[in-house]
Amino acid sequence: MTQAVRANVRLPGSWLFPGGVGTTHGDKENFAALIDDVERKLFDRLPDDTWFYPGHGKDSTLGAERPHLPEWRARGW
Repeated sequence: MTQAVRANVRLPGSWLFPGGVGTTHGDKENFAALIDDVERKLFDRLPDDTWFYPGHGKDSTLGAERPHLPEWRARGW
C-alpha cells in the first residue's frame, strides 16, 4: 500500500529567508511593509511545520524562524 505524504510547503521567493526578510535597501517604510506582510500572511496563518524555500540559501520552517520575529523588527532588516 502506498501512502501519500502531505507537507506544509510554501515557496516565498526572495522575501523570506532563515534569519530575516528580504532586502528593502535600507528603506524603513518598505521594511515595515514587508515584515508586516510576512507576519500577517505567513506567520499568523500557517503552522510551525510549514517549510519554506527561499530564492537562495538554506530552507527552513516557520517554527524555526518564528521566535526571531522581534529581533528582525528591532534590527530593521
